[in-house]
Amino acid sequence: MERSLETQVSQAVEAWLRWLPRWEPATHRGRVAPCRRCLGSPVLSAAGLGSDVPHGVQHGLSTRIKTIVDNAVALYTARNLPMLQAELDQQADRNRSRTYRPSEGLEPEFDGLPMDPDPVPGAPFLFTVAGMADEADAAVPALPPLSDDAKAALRQEVRLADEYASMVGREVCTLLLRHRLRIQTAIAQYVEPQIAAMLDELTRSLDAPFDTGEGLPGV
Repeated sequence: MERSLETQVSQAVEAWLRWLPRWEPATHRGRVAPCRRCLGSPVLSAAGLGSDVPHGVQHGLSTRIKTIVDNAVALYTARNLPMLQAELDQQADRNRSRTYRPSEGLEPEFDGLPMDPDPVPGAPFLFTVAGMADEADAAVPALPPLSDDAKAALRQEVRLADEYASMVGREVCTLLLRHRLRIQTAIAQYVEPQIAAMLDELTRSLDAPFDTGEGLPGV
């Protein structure tokens, strides 16, 4: 029996709330490029997660909600869009034949994130995870080309799938509004204190060079 969108959204929020107490601020150098999944996301806006919320916190929720939309579109495609489904099946078979698939099976908090850190000028990497994945992909034969008529028909079905995804996305955002208070309460409980502590520590470290620990002469 299929779960309703309302149930799926509630379960996704519950899973994110269970994960949130384990979140800790990143201590490594962050990436310069913004996350295309989270930047300007209507899902995050509906959830009340603004730009002042760390990206690691945002990403876990946006990925869980994206999975709901993706699954709904996949079901719609399987039932109504045979040409697109056939193309997706061929692509899935091709992907399974790759010997290295590092982006698959990741937890929501890491799914969709770059597999490698930003390069450092003058210090090139000996290898990258993305580079090895590209090599594995290049070793697999490409799918056979489509005729012009098939391409036109496929574009039409892709357009229908996109329209359905937008419809589901709007409904999901409406459902998320019901969870905003719980989400914001959790942010205040688990995230904001850690950020405040990190800022306090940074302030103390910046003040330390000017604090010699010695009193004024004659005092």
